Amino acid sequence: MDGLPFGAPPILVEMKSQVQNYLENPQLLPIHDLEMVQQYWKHDANMKQLCQTEVAATPTTLLVERDINTGALAEVVEIVTPHAGMTNKTSMSLQRIPGPPSEWVRGSASNVPFWPGGLEWNPSETMSDLLQIDELLEELCFKKDLKTVPPGFKNGMNFGSSDVNLNLASSLKQLKSKSNDHEDSKLIIESDSTSPIAMSENENENFDDIPVVDISKVLSLSEKQKLKSTDWAEIIDVSSSLENFYDLVPNPAFTWPFELDRFQKHAIIHLEKGEDVFIAAHTSAGKTVVAEYAIALSQKHMTRAIYTSPIKALSNQKFRDFKTTFTDVGLLTGDVQINAKATCLIMTTEILRSMLYNGSDIIRDLEWVIFDEVHYINDSERGVVWEEVLILLPSHVNIVMLSATVPNTSEFATWVGRTKGRKMYVISTLKRPVPLEHYLYTGLTGKSKDERFLIVNAEGAFVPKGYMAAMEAKKSKEKDVKPGGAAAAAGRGRGGQAQEKNLLIALLDHLKKQEQLPVVAFTFSRNRCDQNSSLLTSVDLVTAEERGRIHQFFQKCVSRLKGSDQKLPQVTNMQTLLKRGIGVHHSGILPILKEVVEMLFQEGLVKLLFATETFAMGVNMPARTVVFDTIRKHDGTGFRNLLPAEYIQMAGRAGRRGLDTTGTVIILCKNDVPESSELHAMMLGQPMKLSSQFRVTYSMILNLLRVEHLRVEDMMKRSFGEDHQQSKLGKVKEQLQKLYDQVQMLPQLACDICTDIDSYYNNASAYLRLKEEMQESLLSHPSMVREMNPGRVLIVQHQSRCNKLAILLSVDSRSKEKLYKILLLVSGDGEVANKKDDLIWTKMLGISQLKKGLFYPTSRVNHAVVLIKAKQIWEVTRTQLKIESDKIVADWDNRQIPRFRDNPPGPSCSMAVQELSRLSQAASIEVINPLQDWKWTNMDLVGKMQELTILLNRLASATCTACSQFEQHLEQTSASMSIQEELQRTQFLLSEDSLLHSAEYHSRLEVLKELNYVDGNGTLQMKGKVACEMGNHELIITELVFHNVLTELQPAEIAALLSCLVFQQKNASEPTMTPVLEKGRYRIREIAEKIGRTQQACGLKEAVGDFVDQFRFELVEVVYEWAKGMPFAEIMGLTDVQEGMIVRCIQRLDETLRDVRDAARIIGDPILYQKMGEASTAIKRDIVFAASLYTQ
Repeated sequence: MDGLPFGAPPILVEMKSQVQNYLENPQLLPIHDLEMVQQYWKHDANMKQLCQTEVAATPTTLLVERDINTGALAEVVEIVTPHAGMTNKTSMSLQRIPGPPSEWVRGSASNVPFWPGGLEWNPSETMSDLLQIDELLEELCFKKDLKTVPPGFKNGMNFGSSDVNLNLASSLKQLKSKSNDHEDSKLIIESDSTSPIAMSENENENFDDIPVVDISKVLSLSEKQKLKSTDWAEIIDVSSSLENFYDLVPNPAFTWPFELDRFQKHAIIHLEKGEDVFIAAHTSAGKTVVAEYAIALSQKHMTRAIYTSPIKALSNQKFRDFKTTFTDVGLLTGDVQINAKATCLIMTTEILRSMLYNGSDIIRDLEWVIFDEVHYINDSERGVVWEEVLILLPSHVNIVMLSATVPNTSEFATWVGRTKGRKMYVISTLKRPVPLEHYLYTGLTGKSKDERFLIVNAEGAFVPKGYMAAMEAKKSKEKDVKPGGAAAAAGRGRGGQAQEKNLLIALLDHLKKQEQLPVVAFTFSRNRCDQNSSLLTSVDLVTAEERGRIHQFFQKCVSRLKGSDQKLPQVTNMQTLLKRGIGVHHSGILPILKEVVEMLFQEGLVKLLFATETFAMGVNMPARTVVFDTIRKHDGTGFRNLLPAEYIQMAGRAGRRGLDTTGTVIILCKNDVPESSELHAMMLGQPMKLSSQFRVTYSMILNLLRVEHLRVEDMMKRSFGEDHQQSKLGKVKEQLQKLYDQVQMLPQLACDICTDIDSYYNNASAYLRLKEEMQESLLSHPSMVREMNPGRVLIVQHQSRCNKLAILLSVDSRSKEKLYKILLLVSGDGEVANKKDDLIWTKMLGISQLKKGLFYPTSRVNHAVVLIKAKQIWEVTRTQLKIESDKIVADWDNRQIPRFRDNPPGPSCSMAVQELSRLSQAASIEVINPLQDWKWTNMDLVGKMQELTILLNRLASATCTACSQFEQHLEQTSASMSIQEELQRTQFLLSEDSLLHSAEYHSRLEVLKELNYVDGNGTLQMKGKVACEMGNHELIITELVFHNVLTELQPAEIAALLSCLVFQQKNASEPTMTPVLEKGRYRIREIAEKIGRTQQACGLKEAVGDFVDQFRFELVEVVYEWAKGMPFAEIMGLTDVQEGMIVRCIQRLDETLRDVRDAARIIGDPILYQKMGEASTAIKRDIVFAASLYTQ
């Protein structure tokens, strides 16, 4: 209207005034016209509608049968509908009805998982299916009415009578040995007229040699072959050439512009066959090629592939890499979901585990799962995730595992193969695409800056000459400096910042001179990475053109950030460093800055990168040189040298394939040169084996309890840690049968006196076990150690007697187990050791002699000096004799020499023997009672001693010891009991109670019952269903929800308090909290303490304090202010925690908030549900949730 020459026509109302009137007078809106708005439609109530339900799926359907020849309709029959009524809530079958679209990707905690591959019984086969199979087998007969002419063929084969059975193995040998003689042999060909056509003159003669095989025995033989443990993994020889590779794979699913290595070709051949492979190779060897081919195969077959990584950052990087190779790629992480319906999905292993437990429908179309960095299974915290996923994968999913070189690839592959019920092919290569050379660097400044000494050459051999030269160079520097000066202190130790700066500048000058940039300098401290980078303010490693490219790229990346975030100190400092070709990479760096550094490093624009060891994981980012600041690191408990696997992982970043002939690894000798043994073990030592980190978690128990056909015991049996025991079950079952047979053949003891001999055996066995266990701890007590001096009289168990007096001569503490040298009495020329003396029944026989008094030889009194263990000392008496123990021992040792054997004992020995004889003939001798003499209050010891007294009284009152043939009867009873004990032990090995984690499982199950997560029958209660929705810390979050701790709080306060669940850094500054937050912290710790006490009461070993202290509140103030809208630059002044750690904490917090929101939805708390949504929205802003550069 404004464009008209005279304005709007007078008949039209001006638009501006019309809009103004509309906005300023809401009372004129028609919604306030009650007559028009308030209308009521009468609704007739129909109570019967409440009784209506969805119609169940029909159990039967109609099948039309047609004549095979004419196609005419023959009849219509009613058959049972397979998989009728199966839904994602009730069935584990792949044929079940798909769930709603909203649950298609991640599934739902109310869904049941698909049936895991490798389990013996498949519940997806309903009874109707089994009945149909049985009926089909009854109709089939393999001994008559067999057709010989296939449909559409004129002739067929007649295999003769099927009534004869032959051994398959011998038959194959006969055929092989006679293959040359049977070139003209014939098969009886039948035409439609069934008249045989002779193919050879010696028809009958040759036909008699052809075996007829019983099909049933062939099938049984193949089934037995499957059970062999050696068949689960096959090591592929990659040294053999594959000249016919392109004949074997004529139409590859994917091609590369370079020639493949042998191990890659072998892997591709097995992938084409749909077989599982395990690739173990060094960093940068090209394992990703195998992953790419599996993805290409899935796209060729119109199926799906999932690529899993151990960390989220690696998932983002792989998403970018695969996005350039394959267009249809998606990403699933805790907070990001991109193209979730893609044929190739990148995700962390935890996400895949959640999808498997929640029955995601994506699993139906899944053909390949690629596990990258499988050696991460050794991680104590997260290694269990890999085992869970491998166990839960359905049978139709193929597996590709990529790992660094490990020594037990066959063992691990055997476990996976046995678990999934199919063979795993292991392809390993120790060949490095770029060989490594390892050096020691002793240079400082000036002339010494080029002091670099080769200690391991490219062939992997240690060079002693180079090591000795490094030692000499280091010693010469110590001699050159004046003692006591600053330079001397720097030479002996790490030195100050000036010394550190000079060293770094000298090293960089040396590397630039040798053209060995870029370099990655691994430093095992975030603070030291930052300090080292700040020392190089005068260093510029890039050209003007490179500096311009860096500036342009950096500005483009940070332009995504809010204005104030672009001026953060870390951002501006990083920009300054990058413009000089220097980068820093560790967990304290902002995620977007780490990605900028990674991308610039891949482009070759970062010449020097200070990084922690996390940079060495996953994505291929090689450098020309790798430098180790030190070879010692702190692992959370103390300082130690790098393990071979850790060193190899980081050193493997040296050497760029196609650019460098060798990679250079340099160790800085800031202090003394490391020991050659330490270097040899670290550089050339065996990498760490893959080991099971399986443990039973609350999440695992709850997720499996909601599934009727899966048990926690099934998961435990199939863990990697149980594989060795499970592989021996066949032999154990055979042993069990033999023991059953032996028990049936045991003779019955016929003696009226020895009616209680079984009870005597059990009591004596308990007494011996408890006595030996107690004596070892008793004799190690300081009070008892003071009494164990030479000359102390002891009551010992020696050979078949437990009542011998002995004199202590010395105590040998050099070995792991203390040994006591004693002098004791023996009969005649010395008691000959009998094989039966160490049997348990002979010790029991000795117990029966205790009530007869002390042992004294019945014939000529002799003596012996022997060594005994602590468990053989039965009592320590109060008697202390004055002896010359050294002379007694020397005299005894001298008389053991053949020519001095007949010499009489010396005076010291004779006096000791006489005194020992006198004491042995005494009526009694007083023994030390720790409870009375030393007033010990150890309740455990008091209980054991009381139990010993009770057992000893029972043994003394036994009537069987009065039997004249007690020794023979006890030996017979012992043999019988031993077999029965072995039978019980074997039965235990076959039971589920023998599983490594059985006790932990039952303890955690008791905790869940005590806290009302499950009932007495193991059925999930409301709490259990809520806990299933939690990603971590299931119990504490569920308890907070059910105790209404969060409902009364504001969204910012809820987010702040829940940060204690995701923040893990120790030694952070204490926050300033509001009274509401202080109260919330108290309530959380109170609930955590309650859970900790319940766990301890149910048998778990974790201390209550440790469980409570894992929830750290140091970041509560930061998160609270962030949720209230404070800029990131300002919240950095509230704590000493680095920026990257704060961002990581808040990102993980968002996942926890969404878990609590789901819990509120389940229990029907709309207020909490709304607050959790508001809290999640409040923290998701600005730099903390800036999109990854890899996903743009």
